[in-house]
This record gives sequence, C-alpha cells and structure tokens, in this order.
Amino acid sequence: MRPEERLSDHEERRLGRLTVKIDRLLCVGFGDCIEAAPEAFEFDGEGIATLTNGANGLDEERLLEACDLCPVDALIVLDEDGSQLVP
Repeated sequence: MRPEERLSDHEERRLGRLTVKIDRLLCVGFGDCIEAAPEAFEFDGEGIATLTNGANGLDEERLLEACDLCPVDALIVLDEDGSQLVP
C-alpha cells in the first residue's frame, strides 16, 4: 500500500498507561527500536517499524528506552494524561 492510500500515517496503540504512536512517514527503518525490544517491534512488509502483540507485556521503562532510540523521532510516547514523554 502506498502512503497516499492510507487512511492514517500513524499507527497508534495503548499499552498499559502509555500510548505509542509510530509516524509511518518519518520511519525510515533504522531498526534501533527492534534491536532494543524485538518482542515489541518488527518491520512490516514496507520496512516500517510496527508494534507486535508482544508489546502489550513490555515493561514501560524498556518501551520508553526503545522508543527514545529512534534517530528520526518517528516513535512518540504519551502518558495517560496525554503528555509527551518521548521524544
């Protein structure tokens, strides 16, 4: 699917108290998040990071660390009040 065919350019998922958003247009597939937390992230068919089902059980601190590694800030983490924690 081409980017212009998507309804949204973001993947968003609530994981416990945190909301993780992946900006699919910013992600260029460095894979730092996957190296840091392979049970939570993987590449989709387009080489873009996506959340796995295993992300639901990931420790919050580890999730924050993995998201903070993104060199292009494609991973955004919000707390339950909507305050941005990463980047």
